[in-house]
Amino acid sequence: MPRYALKIEYHGGPFAGWQRQAGPPTVQGALEAALARLEGGPFAVAAAGRTDAGVHALGQVAQAETARDWDPFRLSEALNHHLKPQPVAVLACARVGEDWHARFSAVERRYLFRILMRRAPATHAAGLVWQVPRALDAGAMREAAAHLVGRHDFTTFRAALCQAKSPVKTLDELTIEEVAGLWGPELWIRARARSFLHNQVRSIVGTLERVGAGAWAPDQVRAALAARDRARCGPVAPPEGLYLSAVRYPDDPFA
Repeated sequence: MPRYALKIEYHGGPFAGWQRQAGPPTVQGALEAALARLEGGPFAVAAAGRTDAGVHALGQVAQAETARDWDPFRLSEALNHHLKPQPVAVLACARVGEDWHARFSAVERRYLFRILMRRAPATHAAGLVWQVPRALDAGAMREAAAHLVGRHDFTTFRAALCQAKSPVKTLDELTIEEVAGLWGPELWIRARARSFLHNQVRSIVGTLERVGAGAWAPDQVRAALAARDRARCGPVAPPEGLYLSAVRYPDDPFA
């Protein structure tokens, strides 16, 4: 059966996450239903990463196998037609080999977290940012973030239900950018690694927010990391500010 790589964008608000489950709508379920309308199915779509309920994607990557040999452009157009009106879009489609896998072939994942800093309720950005009512100290947050870059035991920033075999991960990038957004000043926090633990990015962002608000000193983040104790983590940031922004492969299937 021909295998295709799909680059996908979605708004996570209406979905109970990526992974298919009985009852609530999921992104995986929406894609599999769209494929079934084309070929009858059933289909199983695998993704580079399982996003949680409310988390968005700008560049999720998934794989699908079909009975018919589709032109990639026509397959993406047909899927987008059957995905309407759900907030899911196939941005690109490419034919890949049988040994290519959306999850296991990936060598890097990138996340973006947006924090909107204003008191007035968000209207246009509602559901797309984490809104805080005060300006945060980006310099202090950068000082704290520097303690987390590199190879560490991230037990403190790992969800209790995380299924990863080891809490040790290498965080290659954790940067904080001040952005003059359309609806007010924002902080864009970018994280890059080969793979992440469950809730790792949201746990880190929630902790960094405490530093930016002046409730934590930057060195407290280093101490929390060294403690390897989930109880030492700050509050977990809400999902609506988080985006899976990109997935990288040794050879870009969409190039």
